[in-house]
Amino acid sequence: MSFNNSLNIFSLKGKTALITGASRGIGRACAIALAQAGANICLVLRPPSNPSQDVNIPSAEWKENEDPYSSSIPTLSLLSALSLNSTGPAKGIHVSSIYADISDTNSVKSVFPRALKVVPGEQIDILVNCAGIQRRAPSVEFPESYWDDVLNTNLKSPFILAQAAGQHMVPRKSGKIINFCSLLTFQGGITVPAYAASKGGLGQLTKALSNEWSSQGVHVNGIAPGYIATDMNEALLNNPTRLQQLNDRIPAQRWGTPRDFAGPVIFLASEASNYVCGEILVVDGGWMGR
Repeated sequence: MSFNNSLNIFSLKGKTALITGASRGIGRACAIALAQAGANICLVLRPPSNPSQDVNIPSAEWKENEDPYSSSIPTLSLLSALSLNSTGPAKGIHVSSIYADISDTNSVKSVFPRALKVVPGEQIDILVNCAGIQRRAPSVEFPESYWDDVLNTNLKSPFILAQAAGQHMVPRKSGKIINFCSLLTFQGGITVPAYAASKGGLGQLTKALSNEWSSQGVHVNGIAPGYIATDMNEALLNNPTRLQQLNDRIPAQRWGTPRDFAGPVIFLASEASNYVCGEILVVDGGWMGR
């Protein structure tokens, strides 16, 4: 490959990505990034509490010169606007969505078949498992219901989706699966036993699937975010003492933002990572190196 066309390996034009957890935070940033790289996007959205609620708003509210990562427009509407108004690779991408509660594993079993019906050519090339929840309590008091909710959402549902993706991708000998892990894939954390167990398990699941499917052209990798300024970390962000302790330990001297995952997710979703198999890409400002 010559220098002149080396950046083409990051292009996702003609590919279709199925993404969970894209309503906000890191998942939303990943959806924007993949769209800007040219991928068609299918969002898995939580069913609205009000059935008559319209999650889509007029796409004309976003303009080409505005920063999509800073926009308050709902993700589905924003991606539709990118498709309509962008002058870059996102121009003309196909944007679709389905409803599913990722914490309900029975509901999750229908996600992939339903998604195939609404995407171009009934083909999905990229799966991004980004949906996740957190529950905090001392381990001696940790409710069993918390455990079940976290393990179902963070580990069982990603397995169900990855298995369905594998059944679709392995026969075609092509596909990318990206699981969002955590620093607690490697560490234990405090008062988060279910979260640590789920993310540790997701890291091992990533490697197990990679061992089986890499030879078939299906690349399974993970991304482990460090301390990121999102709603999930609100408890830490609102604790001045703990916040200062964390800031002092991060070599980059700042918390991450959802935008910091644009490059990593494009890399793992594209041909640029075709010899990257079963890896957990840590995006943490240097935290794990301390």
